[in-house]
Amino acid sequence: MSKTKEQISYNMKRVRNKDSKIEITLRKYLWARGLRYQKNVTKIFGKPDIVFKRKKIAVFCDSEFWHGYDWENRKKDFKSHQEFWIPKIERNMQRDKEVTDQLTSDGWIVLRYWGKDILSRTDEIADEIEKTVREREITK
Repeated sequence: MSKTKEQISYNMKRVRNKDSKIEITLRKYLWARGLRYQKNVTKIFGKPDIVFKRKKIAVFCDSEFWHGYDWENRKKDFKSHQEFWIPKIERNMQRDKEVTDQLTSDGWIVLRYWGKDILSRTDEIADEIEKTVREREITK
């Protein structure tokens, strides 16, 4: 059953660009481990979702839809407005690469996680982030 334009519009307006479920879930795990971070730092290129500023570690929580998870298969799913959605998501993917490349060249460690992975492997991902933070403490 397809949705009306009004339903689609309503759903799209409710999409959050910060404090999403995946971000909050991961942040709670990190905070419980004693890791202190900043969130959604606008002064850092790419506005990372979670930042360990002094350690120069940027964490991005990428939702599958907006960031092009399994893109070669997923882009076939767009039945309407392909001329809008396909270039938009491909541009998002390109921007993600540009952000990662720029931050990396500026000495940052960039960690990117898919939303579905954050929700299904939160502990494991928090372990990876904590390990990265602790290793950076030794080298900094």
